[in-house]
Amino acid sequence: MTPAPRRSATLSRTEVVELFSRLRELNPKPTTELEYRTPFELLVAVTLSAQATDVGVNKATRRLFPVANTPAAILALGEDGLKKYISTIGLFNAKAKNVIATCRILIDEHGGDVPRSREALEALPGVGRKTANVVMNTAFGEPTIAVDTHIFRVSNRTGLAPGKDVRAVEDRLLKVVPAEFMLDVHHWLILHGRYVCKARKPDCPQCVIRDLCRFKEKTAA
Repeated sequence: MTPAPRRSATLSRTEVVELFSRLRELNPKPTTELEYRTPFELLVAVTLSAQATDVGVNKATRRLFPVANTPAAILALGEDGLKKYISTIGLFNAKAKNVIATCRILIDEHGGDVPRSREALEALPGVGRKTANVVMNTAFGEPTIAVDTHIFRVSNRTGLAPGKDVRAVEDRLLKVVPAEFMLDVHHWLILHGRYVCKARKPDCPQCVIRDLCRFKEKTAA
């Protein structure tokens, strides 16, 4: 009996297309689980979400945004006033300081609007490449990919875009993902990592891409 040919450690282009076709069929219009209505609300929510859960951030912003959801309104609260709304979130002292400083820059340099460019976003306090990518993708429809722990794990486990760090994974994803899927890749992979390809015990039996995945330690039914 002829042994089956060994598969490459990384997915082929055909397999990549199939992977995202299945994820798209399962969730045609994916989006962030952070609650927001404007680019500014999204920027604040993502800034608050560092080392915190979306659920926890949403609980805080449900209190904050009805009271203050513009740079001017949050500045009027002041740093101590803002802390009262976000004190349930980890690192809230540093985050309050960054959000207040960001609001001041948005008013002084951008007319109160959230800038669309990566350079301007990354110049804001507490905003790194990942946060900028989320805002550019989700608020402005740019084909950027913010690699968090979920996307890093899924990309490496599946063989979709292996990399030793988040930037390497991001760069590889930008090369291997076909243009038709690029806008939604960020959300599909985060949600897949959050609910199916979980860190401790991935739910492989319920995974729609398990036959494509290169992960050797798949969980059994």
